[in-house]
Formats: sequence, structure tokens, C-alpha cells
Amino acid sequence: MALELIRAVEQADSSEGLLNAVKALAAADSKEAIPTLITVLGYNNPGAAVSAVDGLIQLGESAVLPLLEQLDGYNYGARAWAVRALAGIGDPRGLEILLDAAANDFALSVRRAAARGLGTICWELMPAEQIADAQRSAVKTLLQASQDPEWVVRYAAAGALQALAVAATVQPDWLTEVLIQLEEIAQSDETVSVRARAMLAKQKLSLG
Repeated sequence: MALELIRAVEQADSSEGLLNAVKALAAADSKEAIPTLITVLGYNNPGAAVSAVDGLIQLGESAVLPLLEQLDGYNYGARAWAVRALAGIGDPRGLEILLDAAANDFALSVRRAAARGLGTICWELMPAEQIADAQRSAVKTLLQASQDPEWVVRYAAAGALQALAVAATVQPDWLTEVLIQLEEIAQSDETVSVRARAMLAKQKLSLG
């Protein structure tokens, strides 16, 4: 079944045909589909790339290593889609990629996806002795992202800071800094929705 769906992707002769074939392959939830779904990320077809990302996220951990192995050889577009997939999966093996993308990528949609992804890392999959330092790195990057020129990135960073603080198993030494930053955003950000998101995050953490 998966081989037929893979063949359909490879033989698609139109943008619509490719999109439909990728959707079907992504829905199959088959590990055999991973290389083909990753290849699709490099095609100039955003609709097909979105479906491929969805399929890779659905496949979860099994897609992480193939994505990381291919990442450096990607053209920019494919790399950007791969970051979205890693952000959606939340495996800590993708942490360094997300840290870099949230801080440095020139596309606001990629920075936003990476910032959101830093708030949804599955920390229990990381060796316990590495978690505190990794979370500290994530907080540092999110504090930077919370001052991004684009409001959607700042909004994502505020939500991710809340999620990260909730995920900490013991009260972290950076919590006060996060609360101060959220208060500042809530008081002074130029975008109403960002101010509201920061205020909500601060309230949730203060109550917690």
C-alpha cells in the first residue's frame, strides 16, 4: 500500500496531482513514507509541503533522525519546512535546530514555528541531567524572540515561555526573569494580542 502511494507521489504530473498524492501518503501513517515526504519538502509546492509536514509530525520520533540527517543539504525552502516538522514533533533531538531558527531565521513563519516548538519539547525524552541546561537555553532564546520585530513571533514566544515554565519539574532559577519579561510585554508591546497573551501567561504562572 505505502509503495503504491509513494509511486503516485513520484509520478505526479501536476501540482494538484502531487498535492493529492502527498495527502494520501501522509494519511497512510507509514514509516516507509518518511524519505518521500522529506523529499517533497524541497519541491516548489507549498500545499504539498504542508501535507508532508503534517505527515512527518504524525509519524513523530521515527521522522526526527531522517530530518536531521538531511537538514544541512537542504535548499532554504526545504530546510524551513523541516524546521516546522521538527517543531511539531517536539523531540529534543531537534532542540539545537529550533534554537537557531527561533533566533536567526529570516522568515517570520519559521521563527514563529520554532518559538512555538521550544514550548512543546518532550523533555521526558531527554536524559535527566541535560534538561535544566537545555531549558535554560530555550528560555534565553525565547526571551530574545519575545522582542522580535514581528508580532506573531512575539506572541508565539510568550506562549512558549508559559509552557516552558509549566514543564519545569522544579521551580527554575529563570522563572523570575520570565515573569518580569512577560509583565513588560503585557504593559508595553505595540500589539494588543501580544500584550493579552503575555498577561495571560503571567497570570497562569503566578497562580501556579
